[in-house]
Amino acid sequence: MNIVRKLAISFSIIMLLTLGLYFYLNSQFGFKQRDLIAYNEILHEIEKDYLKGKSKAAIEREYNCKLILYKEIHEEELADAYRASAFILDFEPGGEYIGKIAWMDELNDFNTSKRGFFGMALMMWVLTLIAGYVLLYNLQKYFIKPVSEMKSFSEEIAKGNLDVPLPIHKQNLFGSFVEAFDIMREQLIVARKKEIAAEKARKELITELSHDVKTPVAVIKATCEVLDAKIDDPDTVEKVATISRKADTINQLIGNMMHANLEDLEQLDVKATEEDSRILLEFFTNLKQYGNIILDNEIPGCLVYMDRLRMEQAIDNVVGNSYKYAKTDVHVSFETFAVEMPSGDGGKLKKAGFLRIRIKDSGPGVSEEDLPLIAEKFYRGSNAEKVPGSGLGFYLVKYYMEKQGGGMEYYNDNGLTVELMLRKV
Repeated sequence: MNIVRKLAISFSIIMLLTLGLYFYLNSQFGFKQRDLIAYNEILHEIEKDYLKGKSKAAIEREYNCKLILYKEIHEEELADAYRASAFILDFEPGGEYIGKIAWMDELNDFNTSKRGFFGMALMMWVLTLIAGYVLLYNLQKYFIKPVSEMKSFSEEIAKGNLDVPLPIHKQNLFGSFVEAFDIMREQLIVARKKEIAAEKARKELITELSHDVKTPVAVIKATCEVLDAKIDDPDTVEKVATISRKADTINQLIGNMMHANLEDLEQLDVKATEEDSRILLEFFTNLKQYGNIILDNEIPGCLVYMDRLRMEQAIDNVVGNSYKYAKTDVHVSFETFAVEMPSGDGGKLKKAGFLRIRIKDSGPGVSEEDLPLIAEKFYRGSNAEKVPGSGLGFYLVKYYMEKQGGGMEYYNDNGLTVELMLRKV
């Protein structure tokens, strides 16, 4: 049953009760004819009492009448009785006329009726007042309050606050409308999450591509330096210089783009799966353009947790960094080791196996002041002023390794040594 029908039925019931009360009270009042025989009997009783010496006041109280002991009709008290439509008889105790006796029953009946109708009107007013308040309460509950909640809800939506739910009351007249609005809010939340995820993915893609493009640009720069040293033709030298300058411009543009996207980027996606450790050989083989990479021993065959793309990027960044700053041969060695780690079940320790990849150059290394900071985002050491870069290489390497369940360490040992750890399965 809808709210409007309920309100109409409630109001009709109250008005019917009021009408019933009116008819009931009206039935209590009617015209009563005088019983003349009864009045004559009362008159005789009054005359007897008067002759016995009963006082006038006592007689008036006992018989509810008024004794007017005057013979003149113009007497004011008698005139008042006539004006009030009193029932008046001659008062003749012992046969002697001494005045009048009056019953003011018409006036009494009028006053009684007046009080009765006033009470009835007052009760009808009270019932109407109750009906009005019930109507106002229901208007507030089913109309005004839902509209007010809708207004507050729309204001929150306008502010972008989608976490405030819209109350849906069982008897709400606008139930379907309110439910549709709340569904809209939930869909907006879903759409916003998708938008944020898409924007995040876009920034990740731009950051990754930007950083990866810097590697071939560095190779172009290196090739230009070699050509500049070997070619004597001035025209060719000028062209090589132009290529080198454009490469610098590309480097700066890419650096700016990376900086703008990575500043508000929360995290890059890393999905580590079980991989054969021997695929690492391919990653180092593909980096011959950097210079001489010497593998000091074979890669131990084992399964490790690895994201192939991220791991290849991490190795590229470390070897590329050695090429830029050290310009020496790079030695790579591998070894497995185990450490005790909490198992997560009551603090018990268990052994966890790792594969360590040690990448070492023979350059000047990193100053002791810069060494603790080289894996910070956008940090560039004091020796990097004349070397193009964005300060993201080691930051990304450390991030990728930790997300794969491993880690990264770096230190000076007759050059810079970087150790990359992969967790064994």
